[in-house]
Amino acid sequence: MFSPSSFSVVVTDKKRTGIETVSGVTAGATSRASAMVFEDPVSLRLKADLHRIAPSDATVLIIGETGTGKELVARYIHANSARKDGPFLAVNCGAFSETLVEAELFGHEKGAFTGAARSETGWFEAAHGGTLLLDEIGDLPAAMQVKLLRVLQEREIVRVGSRKARPIDVRLIAATNVNLEAAVAAKSFRKDLFYRLNIATVNLAPLRARRGDIEPLANYFLRLFGAKLGRPMPVLAPEAIAKLTSYHWPGNIRELENVLHNALLLTQDDRIAEVPIVEAFDTPLAEENGDFETRLRRLLDRAITQGEKSLFDRVMRSLVSAALDFERGNQVRTAERLGMSRNELRTRLGHMGVIAPRKKSSAENDEKEQRQPARSAPNVVRLGFQKFGTLAALQAIGSLDERLRPFGYRAEWREFSAGPAVLDAIGRGEIDLGVTGEAATVFALAMGVSFFYVGYESPAPTDVALVVADPRLRSIDDLKGKRVAFSRWSNADHFLTTALNIRGLSRGDIEPVYVPPTLDLLEDLRDGTIDAWAIWEPLLSAARMGSKAHVLLDGAGFVENHQFYVARRHFACGQPQIVDAILAEIRMLGVTPRERAEAELGAVARCLHLDRQVARHYLHRLDFEPKPLDRDVIGKQQSIADGYFAAGQLPARVSIEGAVWRGA
Repeated sequence: MFSPSSFSVVVTDKKRTGIETVSGVTAGATSRASAMVFEDPVSLRLKADLHRIAPSDATVLIIGETGTGKELVARYIHANSARKDGPFLAVNCGAFSETLVEAELFGHEKGAFTGAARSETGWFEAAHGGTLLLDEIGDLPAAMQVKLLRVLQEREIVRVGSRKARPIDVRLIAATNVNLEAAVAAKSFRKDLFYRLNIATVNLAPLRARRGDIEPLANYFLRLFGAKLGRPMPVLAPEAIAKLTSYHWPGNIRELENVLHNALLLTQDDRIAEVPIVEAFDTPLAEENGDFETRLRRLLDRAITQGEKSLFDRVMRSLVSAALDFERGNQVRTAERLGMSRNELRTRLGHMGVIAPRKKSSAENDEKEQRQPARSAPNVVRLGFQKFGTLAALQAIGSLDERLRPFGYRAEWREFSAGPAVLDAIGRGEIDLGVTGEAATVFALAMGVSFFYVGYESPAPTDVALVVADPRLRSIDDLKGKRVAFSRWSNADHFLTTALNIRGLSRGDIEPVYVPPTLDLLEDLRDGTIDAWAIWEPLLSAARMGSKAHVLLDGAGFVENHQFYVARRHFACGQPQIVDAILAEIRMLGVTPRERAEAELGAVARCLHLDRQVARHYLHRLDFEPKPLDRDVIGKQQSIADGYFAAGQLPARVSIEGAVWRGA
């Protein structure tokens, strides 16, 4: 059984720009658990998230592939929290048998089972006053999931063999490399426990998605292992760095550590030109072998079989984007790496909206007419929509392609669960335009996402509300200690926070449940899995019409509830006519003739799986009138941003004015 005396305090020590070491870890911790790198933009966004999460006592769920450093992130959260002087303990839920896991976590009394010669504290008691990491939470047996849920609800444990409840003061962090939402759907993980854990979520990107961290991490490991071997740190040659940064790293940071350790053992020189990467694993899927063409063909065969849409454009876009990122935006070197001329590359970048399209000379146009080639495929504008939003109606109706055809474009749609995910995709260059709410845009600007506000819809404060099913809940004061579900950084989040603050309450007075919007939550509301739900139209209408739920409070007098059209800056600057065309088509939905409106209503109801009456109410509530941001709207957004900054929830002050699109 664990002894609390073997733990020493975790502290943070900044050694150099971009690298922070976490020292004082538990005896026997690996070298991985002593450094974090924040140099890649993805990692910088992670760091900002961690510094927002750390000061609270909220339960944290860390999701990431094996080897991405989930325990290290948990230690970093602890080291930057008010509990930093208390213990940090980490336990792997998959390391115990079903018969021993309860005794390990909660402790046991003397004689509780064969071999229990004395009473022992468990991991929860040992972590009292500090932080407990439950790693691989998805491996927890079903019976223990029920008991863990009770511990999180009651904040007390009962030792095996005892009937006495013991209060605990522990911040819980859970980690997993599996999709818990899929596990919930497969009935292998309890939905109510998932809600309890999914309060503050940290998604760790794999190493291949943050290549800017690879070189500093490699140098860190060389310095660390060199010191252990009593050798000066060798220098990585350019060809070694190129190989490290181009490799896929299926084993993530753990694999990088092993490769650098091996490289140091294999050379006595002060310069490392060759790194011993096992090439057989140099593939996105480790089980696939063969040369590059064979592996690529397998991947494409799978995509074609699965019916992936717009495959050619997506493959070309991914190829060019990967090369451009690798060469840090240098077009000459990118063209050389892809084996094309710079003009060909610039033409492709123009089609992607990264730069303005290259204008052809009259001689080129004459030559094109003489050749009379086959008509090329249209360019693609990528739109991100939330299932219940303005663009969802436009996607369901399917009229946008006709509007874009004269410009040589067509629409490609991608669904997102919430506004923050839309903005994150814009920041990664995966989509060109989307719609989101007030709070999400502010947080995205603070995180450095490059986008423009290109329009807004009129305020609709009554379209966002708090819904409850329990008749005993009659005011927002009754939500103290209750489980309130909402989508993080959404307009519902902003409304809830504002309503709580006006009543002198805070997020700490409720138990937040961060979930994407889905009609399934109505069942959770009815059966008491959640106590309240902050939602917007058309889910709000569905709750009113199809369940026992009632509105506790709506946004009137609390929030404006604006919806903003946002576009990737490169795209808006390079293709302003496409932005204007999309906004014009949305306006047309507001003046649709009645006979056509009935057909469109059916399309929306089918696509969104809504009752026809709910769909009708939803469409009637939407303005379909995107307008340029005026001084009043800009000022209100700035007030929201300043309020979040004053509350310490933003890493930096943001300027709304500087993010407003002025058109072509």
